[in-house]
Amino acid sequence: MGHFITSKDIPTDGEKIAKSKLALPVMVCGVVALLGLIASVCLLFINNPAQNEAADTYAGRFAYSWLFAFIFFVSLSLGGCFWLLLHHVSNSGWGISVRRLMEHLACVFPWMGIIAIPFLFPHVQQHLFEWMNMHRDILGSTTTYADATSTLYKSHDPYDHLLYVKAFYMNLPFWLGRMIFYFVALGASMLYLRKLSVDQDLDPNPGYERLKIARRRSSWIFIIFGLTATFLVFDLVKALDYKWFSTMYGVAFFAGCVLNGMAFLILTTIVLRRAGYMKTIMSPEHHHIMGKLTFAFVVFWAYVSFSQFFLIWYANITEETSYFLLRNTGDWNIASMVLVFGHFALPFLFLMRSDVKKKPGLMIPITVYLFVLHALDLYIMVAPERGPSLTINSEAGASLMPTQGGVLWLDLLAFVTVGAFFAFFFLRSLTTTSLYPHRDPRILESANLYN
Repeated sequence: MGHFITSKDIPTDGEKIAKSKLALPVMVCGVVALLGLIASVCLLFINNPAQNEAADTYAGRFAYSWLFAFIFFVSLSLGGCFWLLLHHVSNSGWGISVRRLMEHLACVFPWMGIIAIPFLFPHVQQHLFEWMNMHRDILGSTTTYADATSTLYKSHDPYDHLLYVKAFYMNLPFWLGRMIFYFVALGASMLYLRKLSVDQDLDPNPGYERLKIARRRSSWIFIIFGLTATFLVFDLVKALDYKWFSTMYGVAFFAGCVLNGMAFLILTTIVLRRAGYMKTIMSPEHHHIMGKLTFAFVVFWAYVSFSQFFLIWYANITEETSYFLLRNTGDWNIASMVLVFGHFALPFLFLMRSDVKKKPGLMIPITVYLFVLHALDLYIMVAPERGPSLTINSEAGASLMPTQGGVLWLDLLAFVTVGAFFAFFFLRSLTTTSLYPHRDPRILESANLYN
């Protein structure tokens, strides 16, 4: 056992980070995010040609950069949502010490809805979603969506027929309703769970009632989370190629969210403990458990990613194999091979040892490494679609690489902007409450964890 803690060792009001200590990082993140947002709005909307006139412009290229940055950082917050909900429904004792950090990470999710706003505008949609352009073209000559789907059905183009049979799901009103639902329903749920937790800190007689409520509510909030984590990536990433089919896509994205959400929590706790916080209620035992969960989802990510590839390769259906054919064009296959060994083999071997999981000095580089590989994983999902979509019938269409056409600096601009936005709300949230639920009746159980 790492240490023995009694109620006398836990501060009455918990531990808080003074706002002044994070004032500079929060201000820097806010300024960078604001300047980046201004530049991004200019790139996305100024001198952006209307539908049917759009070509391979900076606006089109930056739309994919923005989508990649958004999906990366929203995946981290979705990971926080999952771990918070799992903590409540499983009634775990070890997670109490880090539950507040799960809440802070999860509550960044509703703010990410601001970053998703550009996807609601036709000037951005036209570059990303071919199916929306087709719907709008048809709606220009019809009055209802029933007439539009009928027109799709009568088309001689087999790809139009594929869109027709998916029209029950891929239509503009339903798509917009889903986007609003994701951020309102799951975002409000996360804010509600954090409010229950914070109210317990302020109650002189906290008891177990709020914990029971959180557990009951989390059981059905999990359904909202499952729908959001699955269909958000369907609607924004998988829909980049509406012809493509995959039954494993949602769970593969979920695996990356959960893995890197835990990696983010590990990195945050290490930084806070090195700054002198949370030393009483956390020990190497907590890092050991968090490391084991990271290890488990490294394996799970590899399992579902390989399963997706294997099932598509074995079936050899044109509408499915197109995804991997594109990602074997140009130098994209090199990035895919890096994922095979880098995202699975190396972390797997590194995290097998129990002593590694307990050593912050070793876990810091592995968490950062996982973020880099997760970014590469999501980049391969998004970026290869940029070439054929923006340079149709062009020789360069299928091989538009990050080093071509100024794409790299656009990707970096979007990533830094959305990253600063994400960090601004997360860091600001850290200073608003105690770093852990100090009046949770089971806090001593968590502080004296042994496994």
